[in-house]
Amino acid sequence: MGGGTAGLVSAAGAAGLGARAALVERHLLGGDCLNVGCVPSKAVIRAARAWKEAREAAREFGGPAAAGAGSFAAAMERMRRLRAGISVHDGARRFQGLGVDVFLGEGRFVSPEEIEVDGVRLRFRRAVITTGGRAAVPPVPGLKEAGYLTNETVFALTELPARFAVIGGGPIGCELAQAFARFGSKVTVIDIAPKLLPREDADAAALVQGAMAADGIAFELGVKIAEVRSGGGGKTLVLERAGGERVEVAADQILVSAGRAPNVEGLGLEAAGVRYGKKGVEVDDRLRTSNPRIYAAGDVASKYQFTHVADATARIVLQNALFFGRSKASALVVPWVTYTSPEVAHVGLYEQEAKEAGHEVETLTVPLSGVDRAILDGADEGFLRLHLAKGSDRILGATLVAEHAGDMLGELCLAVTHQVGLGKIAGVIHPYPTQGEVVKKAADTWRRGKLTPGVQKLFARWFRLLA
Repeated sequence: MGGGTAGLVSAAGAAGLGARAALVERHLLGGDCLNVGCVPSKAVIRAARAWKEAREAAREFGGPAAAGAGSFAAAMERMRRLRAGISVHDGARRFQGLGVDVFLGEGRFVSPEEIEVDGVRLRFRRAVITTGGRAAVPPVPGLKEAGYLTNETVFALTELPARFAVIGGGPIGCELAQAFARFGSKVTVIDIAPKLLPREDADAAALVQGAMAADGIAFELGVKIAEVRSGGGGKTLVLERAGGERVEVAADQILVSAGRAPNVEGLGLEAAGVRYGKKGVEVDDRLRTSNPRIYAAGDVASKYQFTHVADATARIVLQNALFFGRSKASALVVPWVTYTSPEVAHVGLYEQEAKEAGHEVETLTVPLSGVDRAILDGADEGFLRLHLAKGSDRILGATLVAEHAGDMLGELCLAVTHQVGLGKIAGVIHPYPTQGEVVKKAADTWRRGKLTPGVQKLFARWFRLLA
């Protein structure tokens, strides 16, 4: 039930294993990720980065000076063209070819073991709810009347808004705020929280905010939106700062990126005996709902709302629903990336989380300013921070801030998941010069820390014997 990442993986996996599988989707296969999320946003971010690089080529690298305003419409057309090309991998024809019965229409449970799709009843032995989520819209007076964009509508724009207000300083808000600023919009980010990316390492969030400010973005943080007014060809957001002071922010478009809400309405969950709440469908650690025949995966049931987690939880469902497996969602080691410039990538535990879990923690930080390739690329404002179990080389968590941090995180994901310590990483040859060498530098730094005064004295004695 739901044709996003979790639904596609569940259906294709079940059919590939020989089960009879039906996939029900009421709108577009591919879900948010393909249509209004990961795919279009990364195409837009890449185009915006290219615009910035063109403008800075002369000043930074001695390149030709860029002239002209550029074509926002062309950048958005490229995004839609590339998205259409990728969409064939998630299309109905491909999944039918994999042996999946695809039903496009409104589906709802009508009993604990039946789904109805446009008058057709499907009886199941096992079902998985994978209906995803949507943008949550705060109850701000006048916002609905003034009009706003979400991730579901912003990628339909063909004209660059001169003034762009972003409600929400989380990953989606920061990514798109920076992209639109690089295209040339005057961007203001607004959030009730006192800082951007509140979930991330504070130093990492500060680096991102500094980079966004350098791109010309203004910030109104720690404020409440009292109301939104429209008129005169634009919109006005009335903000209330701490202490009661009111300020106004003018915008041509408003993007709402203030959290997500699970898609649980209209599914007939009551008829199926499936419990749910504001956070989505309730599941146990094996992703089974209150109806033992029905499971749930992806954004509708997970606190980690990422495409790769939707994929991973769907695989857990396949094991547990079809083979009486005992795989647990709590065993997953979940990485994530915020695709700003620089990117912030994280895996494992933060320092406070590690301490709350009972670990004594040692923290090791290596700045990118000491990594040759980062210096040569003009991208040395970042760092790698590792949280280690005290007295050992075991990595409990890692945060990496770099221009391509997401692409560099894989080695650390492997290390955290399979408990590969820094000692073994130090023994691996890393290619030079690369920004990824920062991981080797961290391992070498840890190894040098093992050279205590006592060990140095022993070595001194040894070398005297050799002499």
